[in-house]
Amino acid sequence: MGLDVVLYRLVPRGPARPPYPVATQLVADPDDLLLDLVNRGRGGGATPLLDQVGPSGDLVVGAQRALHLLAELDRLAEAARTRAETDQLRRVVALVRRCTRQRDLEIRFEAD
Repeated sequence: MGLDVVLYRLVPRGPARPPYPVATQLVADPDDLLLDLVNRGRGGGATPLLDQVGPSGDLVVGAQRALHLLAELDRLAEAARTRAETDQLRRVVALVRRCTRQRDLEIRFEAD
């Protein structure tokens, strides 16, 4: 079970209706690199957002919390042991940075 990270655009549907998410970009985790990193970094209070990734892997982070998520990913990078893990984090950070610049985006961590 990997932990894919998906960037969604929130498309408005009209007054009094919530926007619907449309997937725009994906960082797949077929080798469980991100999942292993999140599990190693869990606990201790350093990554409270990422600690919310449960057994199902689901976590939604909107643009308003994206800067906080970037800080947590920086802390998680300290747990990276291989170049492949570092590269995977770099790809995730690129998605989160896009989310910080555009308020109609959100990041979802999704177990596959």
